[in-house]
Amino acid sequence: MKTKNIMIVGVGGQGSLLASKLLGHLLMERGFDVKVSEVHGMSQRGGSVVTYVRYGDKVFSPVIDQGEADAIVSFELLEAARWLGYLKPGGQVVANTQQIDPMPVITGAAQYPEQLVEKMQAAGANVDALDCLALAQEAGNSKAVNLVLLGRLSHYFDFPEDAWQEAIEACVPEKFLDVNKKAFELGKNA
Repeated sequence: MKTKNIMIVGVGGQGSLLASKLLGHLLMERGFDVKVSEVHGMSQRGGSVVTYVRYGDKVFSPVIDQGEADAIVSFELLEAARWLGYLKPGGQVVANTQQIDPMPVITGAAQYPEQLVEKMQAAGANVDALDCLALAQEAGNSKAVNLVLLGRLSHYFDFPEDAWQEAIEACVPEKFLDVNKKAFELGKNA
């Protein structure tokens, strides 16, 4: 199988590392060679966080180059747009519509861009955008945005439901298991 590439992008503290761990576990359990690489900008200060997940028969490098990502999973809308150059033509974006103002917007030096979904679509991306924060809150914890996004991402994989559930059980602490499973289902069925 040719190597497939997924980028998980967001802002520090949103749960992208658990999402990449869970996705990596799922893919390894399905028999793929998997490489995961995390790039933490100023993650503890709300900066950009990027994780590369590459899988296939044999993966030699964990890094994804521009124009090579089959999918971008984004915890924040502007982060999806920021990393769009890494998406293959016709690639899939799964994005949370939540907007977190970056420092230039907070200080008044810039404005948050408008109509980002439409702009990404105009650039040729397939965009599946939903309010993952509202669904996470419905599940019982606003921090479960990551599982809502993975639930949505599951539409673009041909893996059985029980494979996703096993990965959730393997990667999520037991005391948070119920809320995370519910968040996954809400994202999947949104």
